[in-house]
Amino acid sequence: MVQDPRQEYLDDIITRWEKPMLRLCFAYLCDTALAEDAVQETFFKAWKNYGRFRGEAEEKTWLTRIAINTCKDLMKSAWMRNTDRFVSPDSLPEGEVPFDERDDTVTRAVLALPPKIKEVTLLHWYQGMTLEEVAKILRLPRSTVNYRLKKAKLMLKKELEDWYYEDE
Repeated sequence: MVQDPRQEYLDDIITRWEKPMLRLCFAYLCDTALAEDAVQETFFKAWKNYGRFRGEAEEKTWLTRIAINTCKDLMKSAWMRNTDRFVSPDSLPEGEVPFDERDDTVTRAVLALPPKIKEVTLLHWYQGMTLEEVAKILRLPRSTVNYRLKKAKLMLKKELEDWYYEDE
């Protein structure tokens, strides 16, 4: 029996992108269950629009754009506006590298950045995307992305100015 190409595609993107998308959605939503819902919705939308993906952007860029839009839609909901979304870095979904408690201060500082600044920070430094990829995903000029990253550096430098840890 021949498998549906859309099903093969869905299996493939879930295998390759589930963890990065989960971490991205969690950073936006600060809630594990909501992040899991957003990732599921992201993959459903990708599966549904399988035939529309023309390959003009990289698959990661396309999926990230879908995930960001899904998170933004969730954040606009009445429930999200009336919920305390404080999050402990301990509750972050598991990444490629185990969480190090010494990173707690940096993680909290990044998650506390204003939304537009946090968005470019997460995509560029956290997801490892180039300035061009971030600009394309967010539909912003590259200069705006660059400006926001510089602003993030300044804000983080100020916030973390006296912070350091010693190696054991």
